[in-house]
Amino acid sequence: QVQLVESGGGLVQPGGSLRLSCAASGFTLDDYAIGWFRQAPGKEREGVSCISTSHGSTYYVDSVKGRFTISRDNAKNTVYLQMNSLKPEDMAIYYCAASLGSWCSNDMDYWGKGTLVTVSS
Repeated sequence: QVQLVESGGGLVQPGGSLRLSCAASGFTLDDYAIGWFRQAPGKEREGVSCISTSHGSTYYVDSVKGRFTISRDNAKNTVYLQMNSLKPEDMAIYYCAASLGSWCSNDMDYWGKGTLVTVSS
């Protein structure tokens, strides 16, 4: 059974850090481009970061550049999103998704169910 499971969300104070994990089962993550998306209440889903299948090319939306880092551990079949210097506007449900293509888009092949990130003092 193909499955993506996110973990690592939670409550953090502004300026704090979290590391989200996206673990795959039923398929090999390194064959897929992996993206992190987020959706805040009342807002549209936003692409946050992407890592390609080959060469490990990465993308970050402008609002997280310099604060978030995406990485993959193929041995663990897991992709991570390290989030530092978190801001209240980062608060959202974060989803990981996989694309058999070489890059991310809104039309990904598999989606996780999401993990909630709350940034509040």
